[in-house]
Amino acid sequence: MSQIRSVCVLCGSRVGNDPDYAAAAARLGHIIGERGMRLVFGAGSIGLMGVIADAVLEAGGEAIGIIPDFLMRYEIGHKTLTDLVITDSMHDRKRRMFEMADGFVTLPGGLGTLDETFEIVTWKQLRLHSKPIVVLDTGGYWGPLKQLIETTVAGEFAHPATADLITVVDNPEEVLPALEAAPEPKEEVLTSHL
Repeated sequence: MSQIRSVCVLCGSRVGNDPDYAAAAARLGHIIGERGMRLVFGAGSIGLMGVIADAVLEAGGEAIGIIPDFLMRYEIGHKTLTDLVITDSMHDRKRRMFEMADGFVTLPGGLGTLDETFEIVTWKQLRLHSKPIVVLDTGGYWGPLKQLIETTVAGEFAHPATADLITVVDNPEEVLPALEAAPEPKEEVLTSHL
């Protein structure tokens, strides 16, 4: 895997009910910023999005926000980013985030986070990219996601190598090493379905 310089973080527009979620987002943001890396994210000033962006900027990193115009009109866009990209649609937002990232990290979040995560994992399964995907499982939040993937494999709706499309870690310090060490996707994750 090539060096990771730009990380797309998928996360909630709320902070959730466990203070550990925000603490993990802030810690990861500081790690990204201290490494001089670029954060690519959904541009929100609210929730875990705002927490991680503020931490990256505070630590000297870059934060590039990508937000559709209709959400910007709700005035939730972060105002002090390195760059703010306004798109026409959610689809354009996800495409731009994908293009600007060397790897992806999923933090706790809601339906939008699930949508973005599943799309990027599915694109990897289809061999449209080989970028690493790491899930930060703060407080066991993503246990049901891991179980769902195991269930699809056990039900023979997915090849066992599908589980290797993501790497699950428990703390922010493990995220960047996991991105850099992520295995290439196996051809069987696609061809076993054809």
